[in-house]
Amino acid sequence: MKIELPKLLLAASLIFISTIAAAQEARVYTEGPVTHISYIKIKPGMYDAYLKYLDTDYKQLLEEAKKQGIILDYKVFQTNEAHVASDPDMVLFVTYKNMAALDSLYERMEPLAAKALGSRQKRADAAVSREAMRDVLGDRYIRELILK
Repeated sequence: MKIELPKLLLAASLIFISTIAAAQEARVYTEGPVTHISYIKIKPGMYDAYLKYLDTDYKQLLEEAKKQGIILDYKVFQTNEAHVASDPDMVLFVTYKNMAALDSLYERMEPLAAKALGSRQKRADAAVSREAMRDVLGDRYIRELILK
């Protein structure tokens, strides 16, 4: 049995087009911003001191990063429902446009940190003092999925 070339090409084209259409329909979302979440446990008696740090150095650095378009936004959340002693009592969010915004992040943030917080040694000393105020229980990156 002999199949004509035009009919074969038509059949192949229809299969190809239906495959592309199915692939386009399969994704019901677009990838949105990426947020870095830090889970913080504030040490006893250090709540006010840690909030003062967040309201000064932390806020100053992230406001400048936001102004320069390095981050989209940041947020500080207090949790009121610790179910076990190791649960966080504060959660910090820093939101980026996408995963690509994390490329060379250190190189883009370093000049801002130097301007806002001082020399590397001063920043290292400040990091040690923050460790006396809180424990970082963990962190993760999440990506928003925007439903179509």
